[in-house]
Amino acid sequence: MRGAALGLDVGTSALKAVAVDESGEVIARCDRTYPLLTPRPGWSEQRPEEWWEAARSALRQLAQDVAGEFEPRALGLSGQMHGMVAVDEHGEVVRPAILWNDQRTGDAVRTIEAAVPSREMIERTGNPAITGFQLAKVVWLRQAEPENFERTRHVLFPKDFIGYRLTGELFAEPCDASGSNAFNLHAQAWDADILDALGIDARRWPQVMPSKAVVGAVQPAVAAELGLPPGLDVVAGAGDNAAAAYGLGLSSERPQLGSVSLGTSGVISAPRGTPRPDPQGRLHLFCHADGGFFLLGVTLAAAGSLGWFREKLAPDRTVEELVGLAAQVPTGAMGVTFKPYLSGERTPHLDPSLRASFHGLSLAAGLPEMARAVLEGVAFSLREALQVMEPLGAPEQALLTGGGARSPVWSQMVADVLQLPLGRSGSESGPAYGAARLALESLGGRPPHTLDGIDWIEPGDFEPFEEAYARYRRLGP
Repeated sequence: MRGAALGLDVGTSALKAVAVDESGEVIARCDRTYPLLTPRPGWSEQRPEEWWEAARSALRQLAQDVAGEFEPRALGLSGQMHGMVAVDEHGEVVRPAILWNDQRTGDAVRTIEAAVPSREMIERTGNPAITGFQLAKVVWLRQAEPENFERTRHVLFPKDFIGYRLTGELFAEPCDASGSNAFNLHAQAWDADILDALGIDARRWPQVMPSKAVVGAVQPAVAAELGLPPGLDVVAGAGDNAAAAYGLGLSSERPQLGSVSLGTSGVISAPRGTPRPDPQGRLHLFCHADGGFFLLGVTLAAAGSLGWFREKLAPDRTVEELVGLAAQVPTGAMGVTFKPYLSGERTPHLDPSLRASFHGLSLAAGLPEMARAVLEGVAFSLREALQVMEPLGAPEQALLTGGGARSPVWSQMVADVLQLPLGRSGSESGPAYGAARLALESLGGRPPHTLDGIDWIEPGDFEPFEEAYARYRRLGP
């Protein structure tokens, strides 16, 4: 029987699972959704037990789909970064997980900044103290929910909670760890000096294993329940950005090729061989699954902005219809400008209090003009991120990913605004696929990454966007 590798991605809106054969081709896939909880303005949570139920259901489905022809031999993990899953001494969840886009931790960030100067934090971890990162959530837990803090024995990332439920082992890996504000990039270990300055026991964080390491085996009872082979190896995997980049073939050995994601958030990624951060901390610097590093410029609401616009202002329209309307409006959206700060903003402003807005509305502006402004506003926010990245080494071309990449109109717009060739592949990509490739490599397989078959979108002239972009910048954050 031929071998297969499985990949799981614990996303914000759904868990995605894939199975790949020994050549890296996808042979089965399935998705499972779960709710997003927003108990207060600025709060974003999910129930880890619902991730686990989704993972069990998805793995059971994959096992059934490949049965008889393929045997799963390894399982790789990926998931949304920065989330905090607090578990007690028995491994039970203490409270709902606090997610990457949660903005409750402003006071906690100020506590961190008072204990660790920003310049030192950036030098050690590659990033300033950030509201969405895991360390601020641990500090918030101690400040706001001291009883839950006392119950908490370990803090896990979302994918690593699934790994714990599968194997009974507590672990993390460098890609997720580097998005915590508690991991020293140079030592590749939890930063005891930072944690000591905050009075937090480093033992709350689990052992860090390489992304390609086998961290345990699926427990017998779990394997039997899900129809998986007994002793199935589980590979540490990577946080979603790193896993997606790895699945695309982005490597620290080939820094000229980056990626642009038009997912819920918008991300420009550039792989690097050494950990060189932006001195002002406007870009993220994380570990990559290949043992190198990568820079990321992040806008928190990319396709999320378009989804919000449809849900709140045009619920009777599909996203495709809104993009079609936008395509009929001239560049510049008839003077309408959208600032996509629905969840605050990362690059370049690092301000969780920023809020989205439309500027320049008039009696002549309607749904098409506003839809066009949303698409342009996201593209302009990505251009700001790219301009910050350029002194540190921006990519010369990029592969396009995320749900927004399915739109030819938006893809061409982003290529024009970034002045960057963007490639779309007809093959599978995404974090679950990257996790499956990491699992496959743990078995000794290394399917080649190739740029053959990439559909390249060449950038057009930026001149039509100059006035609109100048207006976007002139309006300030």
